[in-house]
Amino acid sequence: MELWEYSVLTLVGFVAGIMNVMAGGGSLLTIPVMLFFGISGPVANGTNRIAILAQSSSAVFTFFRKGFSDFKVSFSYSMAALFGALFGAYVGIGLEGVWFERLVAVVMIIVVIVMLKKKKKKKKGEVKSQTSQDGYKPNRGQLILGHLFLIGAGFWGGLIQIGVGFILVPILHRVLGYDMVRVNMHKVFIVLVYTIGALAIFASQIGVLLSAGVALTVGQAAGGALGAKLSMSKGESIIKAVFFATLGAFIIKLLLFS
Repeated sequence: MELWEYSVLTLVGFVAGIMNVMAGGGSLLTIPVMLFFGISGPVANGTNRIAILAQSSSAVFTFFRKGFSDFKVSFSYSMAALFGALFGAYVGIGLEGVWFERLVAVVMIIVVIVMLKKKKKKKKGEVKSQTSQDGYKPNRGQLILGHLFLIGAGFWGGLIQIGVGFILVPILHRVLGYDMVRVNMHKVFIVLVYTIGALAIFASQIGVLLSAGVALTVGQAAGGALGAKLSMSKGESIIKAVFFATLGAFIIKLLLFS
């Protein structure tokens, strides 16, 4: 890769970092860009994990510093996700060429539809998210169902990663019953752990581009910091408009010009 390509990856990583904080779906940008630069599907899929690992590590540390951590419980959830992720990664290393690009395009379409769908108004009597759940523990049924779902979420995360946040959030919030603060607290830990396993498989089986991964990491770190500030301003609507326009272009390219 040339210097200008690394610069583009850093810029894309920057935008992806903003999106991951504000709306999620940063991998919807990073993986297609690497494909356009001629990086094979499996290598792009694996390289993307480098930045995800760094960003997740930073997020876990941030939650810990703010007093939000329950490593014992998070570890239990992450082990279920890791189990699925290892199988997903082994399948992912075999996805190549036009089939990988079509899978990415289909996932992008589904995620766009989900993100564009208007949020439903809460019904009367529905439990609102709490700012504190000190002492809360899911019951046995919730734990069993939650761990089973997390195996599936981990498989998807190991396979391709794109949109995994849209899977983990409902599991942690709706199935296991956590408020949104603890949803994100557990989510970043889960992603951190299974990403270590998935990255190890991709790196050992097909290799990853460390330099490209570092370029993405630098961009995503800066973007994540800015995203936290933009999420509290009107800048979110502008970012989302650009995001959807970019996704539209990627989808057309992947489906019609692969």
